[in-house]
Amino acid sequence: MVPNELQVEIAVQDAAGVRIALEGGAARIELCQALGLGGLTPSAGLVEAAVAAASAARTPGFVHVLVRPRGGGFVYDADEIDTIVRDIRQARSLGADGVVVGALTEDGTLDDGAIAAFVAAAEGIDVTVHRAVDASADPLASVGALAGRGVRRVLTSGGGADCRAGLPTLARMVAEVGGALEIMSGGGVRVPDIGELAAAGVDAVHLSARGRDERGGPSGPGGGVDGFDVTDAATVRAAVAAARAAARAARPRRPS
Repeated sequence: MVPNELQVEIAVQDAAGVRIALEGGAARIELCQALGLGGLTPSAGLVEAAVAAASAARTPGFVHVLVRPRGGGFVYDADEIDTIVRDIRQARSLGADGVVVGALTEDGTLDDGAIAAFVAAAEGIDVTVHRAVDASADPLASVGALAGRGVRRVLTSGGGADCRAGLPTLARMVAEVGGALEIMSGGGVRVPDIGELAAAGVDAVHLSARGRDERGGPSGPGGGVDGFDVTDAATVRAAVAAARAAARAARPRRPS
């Protein structure tokens, strides 16, 4: 069943991306840096700028901060968990509406103790558990285990390499956990995928909508640098339009 409202979340890594997501009609952002590494914790200054932009646009619930201290896997030692907890507290103090976190144990299960500490540090703002669940030994069981744990939503590809490969499991997640936990599809989401993901019943889709700015290339300032990622406004608008089209298609038709 297609939901009446499919939310679009855009992963952004600079103030320009925040503005583009706001202007394009996205429901929220995942604020991070280093998208090429899968995303890392953004600076305090960027969080402040994003919160200010969302406030000026009167868009509540918009800024969700990825808290991930390094690239690589999601098994964290005590020092890293302490850093994540401190960064969650800072994001909340700066006005973020939510945080995006995750942790696994050495045996590939969710790190229940770490996630409980993250939820406690969030002190009531939204908690999203990211695609650490897709790296777990049993993604379906991992998502189910998050229900009732103070987590608002989970970002997942359904355990697949991307959302298309994981579509059957995404549908099962919706069937088994929907209502207790928001299911947000991520992992290689393209605009043409949005209708099918909506039909699977997910609550939201997550994409980076990345383009490239080549101003840092060999002939420009900072020669020898091969450009950098930016948020593409056209892709954001197209994603939001596709989500709204899915919502319209789901509405019951009035009798003529």
